[in-house]
Amino acid sequence: MSLDKLIHEIDRSRLPQHVAIIMDGNGRWAKARNLDRSAGHVEGVNTVRRITEIASEIGIKYLTLYTFSTENWNRPQEEVDALMHLVVVAIERETPDLIKNNVRLAMIGDFSRMPAEALNRLRQCISDTSGGTGLTLNLAMSYSSRWEITEACRRIAADAVAGTLKVEDITDDTVSSYLTTNFMPDPDLLIRTGGDKRISNFLLWQIAYSEIFITPTFWPDFSKEDFCRAVIEYQARERRFGLTSEQLK
Repeated sequence: MSLDKLIHEIDRSRLPQHVAIIMDGNGRWAKARNLDRSAGHVEGVNTVRRITEIASEIGIKYLTLYTFSTENWNRPQEEVDALMHLVVVAIERETPDLIKNNVRLAMIGDFSRMPAEALNRLRQCISDTSGGTGLTLNLAMSYSSRWEITEACRRIAADAVAGTLKVEDITDDTVSSYLTTNFMPDPDLLIRTGGDKRISNFLLWQIAYSEIFITPTFWPDFSKEDFCRAVIEYQARERRFGLTSEQLK
């Protein structure tokens, strides 16, 4: 089915507000073509551009991309350096179009581990796009959900000790407010490319009730049509949040 027809099938009144994506398969895509892993990462950046475009076009408000995990620091240093350079260069290159398309850039993660130059350049891009009121493109950089939850616990404990937070007042909403994603709603839809059936330490608290869509398609091959199909499948599901179908009716 053509992209135009797929877009037409999407119910704009029932869009997921927030879509999160585990972008997996760059290395395997390259290996299948007898290319260096870096070629897969380069092609993956092109996919980021087109998925950002289609998400913005159909009216998604938040798109979170698992760009670089804390576990990725354990990869060969050459690959880590190349990835960092690629992300920074790509975002800087895309910033004028992000501004043109009213897209705001955001970033979550453990920035203490990032090279200062890369972090400063990304923060400049965030500042340059801060006026965007359409899609928020959120990059999870040097991110780990266990790190995020641990940090939230530390800050909650510190505020409780300081007397600015009563232990008996701590609720689910309290915890959410201490997470790095406190400026966004929880993901309605989680997409994982590459076929693996795991969460990989990504938004563990936030995806408690997310609908999950797994595709064997490697990230470099993931198309605008694929994204629309994921949204259409999401809209066909019944989200019960622990209730029964009869209660929802």
